[in-house]
Amino acid sequence: MKRRIKKVAVLGSGVMGSRLACLFANIGLDVLLLDILPPNLANNPSTPRNAVANKALADTLAAKPSPIYHPSLARHIQTGNLDDDLARISTCDWVLEAVIENLDIKKALFAKVEQYRKPGTLITTNTSGIPIQLLAAERSSDFTKHFAGTHFFNPPRYLPLLEIIPGPETDAQVVDFLLDYGDRYLGKTTVMAKDTPAFIANRVGVYSILLIFKLMQDYGLCIEEIDAITGPLVGRPKSATFRTCDVVGIDTLTKVADNLYKDCPGDESRDYYLVPDYVRKMVANGWVGDKSGQGFYQKVKLEGGNSDIHSLDIKSLTYRPKEKIRLAVVAALKEEDNLAKRIMKLAQFDDKYGKFTADFFGKLFAYAAHRIPGISDLPHQVDDAIKAGFGWEMGVFEIWDTLGVAKQVEKNPAAYPQWVHHMVHSGIHSFYSINQGQKLSYSPTANTHQAIAGTHDFIVLDGLRQSKLVWSNKGASVIDLGDGVLGLEFHSKMNTFGEEVITALFRAIDLAEKSYDALVIGNDGQHFSAGANLASIFMLAIEQEYDELSMAVSTFQKAMMRVRLSAIPIVAAPFNLSLGGGCELVLHADAVQASAESYIGLVEVGAGLIPAGGGTKEFALRASDAYYSGDPELPYLNQQFMTIGMAKVSTSGKEAFDMKILTPGRDHISINRRRLLGDAKNKALSLARAGYTPPSLRTDIKVLGKTALGGLLAGAYAMQQGNYISAHDLLISQKLAYVICGGDLSEPQMVSEQYLLDLEREAFLSLLGEKKTLERIQSILKTGKPLRN
Repeated sequence: MKRRIKKVAVLGSGVMGSRLACLFANIGLDVLLLDILPPNLANNPSTPRNAVANKALADTLAAKPSPIYHPSLARHIQTGNLDDDLARISTCDWVLEAVIENLDIKKALFAKVEQYRKPGTLITTNTSGIPIQLLAAERSSDFTKHFAGTHFFNPPRYLPLLEIIPGPETDAQVVDFLLDYGDRYLGKTTVMAKDTPAFIANRVGVYSILLIFKLMQDYGLCIEEIDAITGPLVGRPKSATFRTCDVVGIDTLTKVADNLYKDCPGDESRDYYLVPDYVRKMVANGWVGDKSGQGFYQKVKLEGGNSDIHSLDIKSLTYRPKEKIRLAVVAALKEEDNLAKRIMKLAQFDDKYGKFTADFFGKLFAYAAHRIPGISDLPHQVDDAIKAGFGWEMGVFEIWDTLGVAKQVEKNPAAYPQWVHHMVHSGIHSFYSINQGQKLSYSPTANTHQAIAGTHDFIVLDGLRQSKLVWSNKGASVIDLGDGVLGLEFHSKMNTFGEEVITALFRAIDLAEKSYDALVIGNDGQHFSAGANLASIFMLAIEQEYDELSMAVSTFQKAMMRVRLSAIPIVAAPFNLSLGGGCELVLHADAVQASAESYIGLVEVGAGLIPAGGGTKEFALRASDAYYSGDPELPYLNQQFMTIGMAKVSTSGKEAFDMKILTPGRDHISINRRRLLGDAKNKALSLARAGYTPPSLRTDIKVLGKTALGGLLAGAYAMQQGNYISAHDLLISQKLAYVICGGDLSEPQMVSEQYLLDLEREAFLSLLGEKKTLERIQSILKTGKPLRN
């Protein structure tokens, strides 16, 4: 029988439980969130019996960043308590336990759950390390058959890892369902883990942190130096090592390390889990990270209300102002965009940082190799877990491929297990390979590369780029995605729009119209597009090359209209940052397949400009299409004006619909980022096969002229008088209002898209002539933040 999930019960409303409730609500499931009765209820009988769950959910919904895609989705969550409402789990298809990490408490709860749970329904635990077989002990056959570990990582909306841990009696169909459901419906990178201490990601991830603690002392490095070379430089989050520890909690890290030392007596690298003395002293002092206000870093308030960041000297255990580290190796690798090449060059660098890196990776490779088949049967499962759980861009075995498998083994043959030697001696020198665009992973048991289960629907551009490249330049590539669909991939810095990307956009559409049925615009980078290349705009403006600027803006407008009016359907696949020009591309596509985690918006005001790639025009057009006979028109236009004027960015793909960036019925959301390009391709094919007819240039856009212009200008002036915006912001608002109203026309009338594009371009160029605009752009280029002048 086909298993369907309509309602989920989450038992435990703590930090993780309440966020898991939001995760399920995000996809429209009804959720029952239960927790204990309030303490001292007998002495406070007026306290609501659901107060614990109510408060936990309220706190979670108020958290930033939000765990929920849209406030309206919270309606799917009902709260209750474990005394009065546990019987309600009989109506649920999945019961997920997320109470405190205590074996006895969990087992006692499961005994009660079994009284009410409907036979055949899923029952899982979010434990981060308690053995699944112990949790399921003494339960019925039907319970154990449908019981497994579902280890989500916190925060579950933003960290995609979901480890599925079967128990000894878990039905194989239940495991397969959880793996597929987590991937397809919850947007997770699902990995099957064995029932071993800390499972996969924490086992390897915590080892890597403790290894860094040890090597830092061996190489005489300080906290700032370590964070400089273990962050984005090697494809890790900006929080690198020690900032990550502060966020996670140094006490939590210590507890996990202690448990691993105790529970892994046969681990060849067990001693690395012995936490250094200075970390023990930090925990004893209560210096456990963000939750205590100090850890490896400390935020110190200064006179005048300012603050400064201090870092810990691990030798003296005293804090000092954080050093601004400028390492030669970081400077040398700054311009290398290819992560694999950057890691290779770093490991070969002839200084203590290069030697640290080579030593670190060598030991990490050996440790991960020894964990197979103990914690997992396949290398790609370890890589998937560490990437999705710890935010690494490349997994352990992927990095090993980069540095050379055989080369690493030759350095220290005794460090590696037999299966690695067998692999190398068999002539297999990489853990991954590409075959007909599909990524394959090495299987130690089969001693060959095999397809990765569950990925046949994924489009991996790294795999297609070798054999399906149609055309490319420095900024972008055009790739044959198969089935008559062409793909355009940006690979400029932050995927910004410069001359190369715009040239590629024209070229891709020409090629698609000539020989293909559709075009998908998307990529496998960190972001869809951060917008225009501000550096090139700034240089032209400083040199007062206004003719070239005018031509550049005009060319970009033509590129966006080429997208709008092409003879084949074009689908945009935005994800993460889709700002400025990236948003304008989304606005002009025939359809959008957006990631659930899409942060889309027209942010040009922050740079002292207005959108001039058709963004302002498109917002005027969409306001016009929203006007209904007899309804007041100004509110629609004002909403569009404020969205641009406040540089609003959606906090999710769902919110982008509210902002009128995405259109219901036409545009859709992909929950799983890894399925985005495949979903976009299917959408493009459906448009092509339905008999696509290209749109024509619009000449029926109703603009309101002076009837709306006065109101918008009055509102902007009032904000400036109230010191909410600066005088320069007022000037930008005046330019924006003029364009979105269609100029100072004496009465409402119909205009064309080209008319509005011309107004956009004129306003954009005039603002570039303002000194304060250039100051803002310069601030963004230097600090990443706009100057509020």
